[in-house]
Amino acid sequence: MTLSSFAQLQPIKSGVFHWNDFEVKSNGDRQGRAILEGISTHFDYLEMHATTQAVGAKASTAHANEDIEELIIVKEGVMKVTIDGESSILGANGVISLMPLQMHSMQNAGDSPLTYYVIRYRSKKQMNVERGIASGGSLMINADSLAYRPTSVGGVRSYFDRSTAMCERLEMHVTTLDRKVPSHEPHSHVETEIILMISGETAQLIDGKEYTAKAGDFYFMESESNHGIRNTSDQPTTYFAFKWK
Repeated sequence: MTLSSFAQLQPIKSGVFHWNDFEVKSNGDRQGRAILEGISTHFDYLEMHATTQAVGAKASTAHANEDIEELIIVKEGVMKVTIDGESSILGANGVISLMPLQMHSMQNAGDSPLTYYVIRYRSKKQMNVERGIASGGSLMINADSLAYRPTSVGGVRSYFDRSTAMCERLEMHVTTLDRKVPSHEPHSHVETEIILMISGETAQLIDGKEYTAKAGDFYFMESESNHGIRNTSDQPTTYFAFKWK
């Protein structure tokens, strides 16, 4: 994409994005869903899409991003991810925090379709690869490798809280609300945040307007927006929360 194309991108507005609204485009052994593309407070480029690889699909073409960082989340299935020659197997809710300048590819390693989200972004500030390396470089994390910490309303699995090549801070966790309760009181912060639903049903208040979401949907909250999420069902709900600055 050219710089002139980036310049034409519009700010992404706070609100909800529903999985069933994303157009599905098929290409051989793959399906793609374009989700969003634009700019935000901290990024001059932010793009999100989802890919589904059929059983037996070839690995994605190995490539490296010159000035783009990625966050990849396994929605369903089993993924073999290879980064600079090192491979790992990730299951559902597995996460990859991918540095720029690293060769990588993904492949369906299971006996059912593999679906994963890809979030690509470039900071408005200068990329700092050395900072990203000092913070651990690229990460490949399976959900079942993380401790579950009980809370008064459910529990939390913490993935990471660190700086990266593109972010002064990138924090990610999974929250479970085990009953019809709010996670916390509405609040705001300088970080932009995405809450990506894994299961259950929720409502989110964003700057005075209420939105609802279920599995596959996500909320986008721009920097300093006032927001608060709650479980709207008597059944547990689980969701990713990740924020950055």
